[in-house]
Parts: sequence; structure tokens; C-alpha cells
Amino acid sequence: MSKIIRTEKPSVLPYYAAGLAGLVLALALPVYKLWALAVMLAGAGAAFAGARRVCPRRVIEREVPFHTGDGDVDAMLTDIQKNLDTLRALNDALPDPQLSAAMDRMEKAGRSILEVVEAAPAKAKQVRRFANYYLPDAVHVLEQYAAMARQGVRGENAAAVRTEVEQNVGMIAAAFEHQLDALYAAESMDLSADLAVLETLMKNQGL
Repeated sequence: MSKIIRTEKPSVLPYYAAGLAGLVLALALPVYKLWALAVMLAGAGAAFAGARRVCPRRVIEREVPFHTGDGDVDAMLTDIQKNLDTLRALNDALPDPQLSAAMDRMEKAGRSILEVVEAAPAKAKQVRRFANYYLPDAVHVLEQYAAMARQGVRGENAAAVRTEVEQNVGMIAAAFEHQLDALYAAESMDLSADLAVLETLMKNQGL
């Protein structure tokens, strides 16, 4: 998903050339006179123009996770990706197969949401709540679960928390999948309409 962004910046050498030419002319001419001042300025301008023709522009490359053309959307997608990477790391650290299966579903749906919004940034507004609340809150809960498991925390309260997480993680995964499905709602309606038209045409032609 990462992109290489190339930007061009003009060289600073023409400015140095103009400054140097202006300084030399200022020392050589009586710049307190109008004609000399005009010559100095013209010489500095000529030096700038000449250096600009021969000095290439600098090409700066930088890698960004996303480049949709909308900075807010790129930032949101970057946050989603970071949370999904954290979710993957947590999944690798937790041995429970049922919990792991649900987390796989969460990550798969989340990665698909990333791809959809990256391809169609206008859909970003549909996943704001998912990006700002559902996903980070789910990751936070699972981080706390993993911390208790790692530290071997026991007792009724800890057991109740673990049980609640294990019982609800499937529901969270289903919510993620529902969010992904909602992104395709418009396309599904368009496809259904296209199929209905096609079916009508085929019937009219006796096919």
C-alpha cells in the first residue's frame, strides 16, 4: 500500500549566483547612481536566469503509507493500518484458537476496508466511526486481555473479563464484516439493477 511520492524543488544555486553577481557589480559600480543600480540589478537578474537554466531541479522522494490525494483520508487509513498491525501482533501472541479465528476475521475485514477506501476515498466518511471508535476500542480491549494472559492474572474478576472478551470477540468480528459489507451497498444495488435489466432484455429476446 505504501507509495513513493516524488516532488521537485528548484535549486538554491541561482539565488547564490544572483547574490554574488549583485555583490561584484555593487563593488565595481557607483550604485548610488541610478544607471549603476539598474546595471547591478540587471546583472543579478541575468545571473539568476542563466544559473536557473543550467542548474537542475532537485527531485525529493519520500515513502508514504497512503496517497489518496486527501490528507485527512490518508491519516485515517494510516491509523487503521497501525491498529490492524497491532491486532496481528496480538493474534500471534494469543494461543486460543477460537479467539484467534475471530481476530483473523477482524483483521481480514479491516484490511479489505483499507483497500476499498484507498481505491474510493469518497467512502471514507462511511468508516469514520469504525476508524475512530470500533477498531481502536477493540484493539484496546484485546491488549488488556493479552496483558492479563501474559501476566498470569487470576481471580474471579480477571476470569469474568476474559470470559466476556472471549464471548464477544465473535460479535466484534461480525460488526467489522458488516462495516465492510456496508461499503458495497451502493454497488450491490447497482449490480442488482443491471442484472434486472439484463434479465428483462433476455426475456424479450426469448433467451
